Amino acid sequence: MTLLSQQISGFIENSSWIRKMFEAGIAMKKQYGADAVCDFSLGNPDVPAPAQVGDILHELADSAQEPFAFGYMPNGGFPWARQIIADLVAKEQGVDVSADDCLISCGAAGAMNAFFRAVTEPGDEVVGVAPYFVEYGFYTSNHQVSFKAAMSKPDTFELDVDAIAAAMTPKTRAVIINSPNNPTGTVYGRQEIEALAALLDAKSREYGRPVFLVSDEPYRFLAFDGVEVPSVLPLYDYAVVLSSFSKNLSLAGERVGYVCLSPRMPDRGRLMAGLMLTNRILGFVNPPVIGQHLLKAALHAQVDAGIYEKRRNVMARVLRDAGYDFLMPKGAFYFFPKAPGGDDVAFCQRLMEEKILAVPGSGFGGPGHFRLTFCVGEDVIERAAEGFRRARG
Repeated sequence: MTLLSQQISGFIENSSWIRKMFEAGIAMKKQYGADAVCDFSLGNPDVPAPAQVGDILHELADSAQEPFAFGYMPNGGFPWARQIIADLVAKEQGVDVSADDCLISCGAAGAMNAFFRAVTEPGDEVVGVAPYFVEYGFYTSNHQVSFKAAMSKPDTFELDVDAIAAAMTPKTRAVIINSPNNPTGTVYGRQEIEALAALLDAKSREYGRPVFLVSDEPYRFLAFDGVEVPSVLPLYDYAVVLSSFSKNLSLAGERVGYVCLSPRMPDRGRLMAGLMLTNRILGFVNPPVIGQHLLKAALHAQVDAGIYEKRRNVMARVLRDAGYDFLMPKGAFYFFPKAPGGDDVAFCQRLMEEKILAVPGSGFGGPGHFRLTFCVGEDVIERAAEGFRRARG
């Protein structure tokens, strides 16, 4: 087997459980019919985008023949679009942010890859909090950087700062947090983040180079029951916020996101220049033209979060009636129940026999659990109730 074949085989063997179950769902729907399968595998928002999205698309169609309507731009996006992002982040984070602190990229995934390419060297390490979004490991390995998981606190999924400290070494270049969290639905509290910031500040001094705090925030808009999603930029000089508009504007396929640097970060202009370069040389070149115009029209609108809250309550009732052990999600659109019997892969197989698609927690570094997304209709959740009962036994 050639080296290329070995690399490809490795990627296939370690491919995302999310995608495996999503593709299994496609096959099952062909076999049994879409209405017979309850697919809770992929966090693909089904709530329609705000009306402003359709309006601006009509306007763009009318202007499509203008010179350079869809031409190149600065690698970080149109200056006016970067200013829009700066205004948004300033409001959310409670700090003064300028357009020069923000770069728009091809989704939060593109922004994260550009960031790691700019700040890491082969052999560096990045620490993430488990359970975690599985793609983080691939994003770091793209740049020959190791991903290390530090477990959150059992049962509550709160940050375990001691576990993060134990995972860090002088090779650690960044720590990633994701709140509201995919897959657990937890929201890290302000005191937890302050404790993490204090740890990273101490480790940065010890290592003689900054350890970045990367906050991945695509679900910031979706917190329930009045729960606050704390801001990270005011709490740590080397904090970085990444996000996208896949969830709050239902634009997952448009691939538009951003990275914003803390205005307190020393020499941040140099880092931003590096991000401009890496955004280009990784092949993104510049963010989508249409996506930036959509932001201009719809940024201050968003999908109806109340729809997700109703679905959360329906799924909680269905799971509770079927006898599952779970934490009520504080944000995002996922449940992460315990797998009856403890073997999450085997239990997800039992669910498949009931034509229910879920993702094993092992795929997120959280074995013994399984993930359910509730970005599906209430009718789908209700229809799955009997299958959940039978699978549990």
